[in-house]
Order: sequence, then structure tokens, then C-alpha cells
Amino acid sequence: DVQLQASGGGLVQTGGSLRLSCAALGLSFDDYAIGWFRQAPGKEREGISCISSSDGSGPRTTYYEDSVKGRFTISRDIGKNTVHLQMDTLKPEDTAVYYCVADNFCGKGMKYWGKGTQVTVSS
Repeated sequence: DVQLQASGGGLVQTGGSLRLSCAALGLSFDDYAIGWFRQAPGKEREGISCISSSDGSGPRTTYYEDSVKGRFTISRDIGKNTVHLQMDTLKPEDTAVYYCVADNFCGKGMKYWGKGTQVTVSS
């Protein structure tokens, strides 16, 4: 049974930083792509970042949605089966519930979803 749990959300002022973490039970992050999606009130869910699964030949590939490029960084905590999303220079439009997701590949229809964590950026 796969379980993903996002944590690290909270309330921060514009320009501040938060680091989200995603922990997993029932799957190894070595074998899966891990992504972050978010959903703001009244808006559709959107994928904002993803780190590919390992093919054993080199570093993993990371992806970022345009609105977060240069501000957010996705990374793995090797050995702890945890993925982080470092969010810097936060803006009010980043306010949303953030979800970590997993599947064989990065993409829109990723299979495994965890419960979200709320991020609120005050202006």
C-alpha cells in the first residue's frame, strides 16, 4: 500500500521561503519519479515540479513550471526516501494546497497522490 505524505507548509510573507518535504511508505524514491502539484482556490490543479526516476546512468532530470523556475528547487534526500521542494521568493499567487505525487515518469497523470499541505503567502 503506497502512502505519500507532504509536510512543511505554513504561512509566510511575500518574499519568504518554505521547504516542503515528501515522505513515502510502500515505494522507493529510487525507482519512481516524484512530482509536486498544487491547487489554489477556484483554480485547476497544476504540476509545478518533478524529478525523474533514476536510470542508473547519471543525475536525474528535474522539471519546473515556468512560474516557479528560478524560485523553486526540487531535490532528493538520498538514503531517507524523501523529496524536498525548496520554495524561495514566495508570492501571494503561490498560495495553494501542495501535493507530492509519484509514478514511473513525470507527467500530468501521475498515479500516486498524498495528502496535501497548505501554503499561504501573505501580501
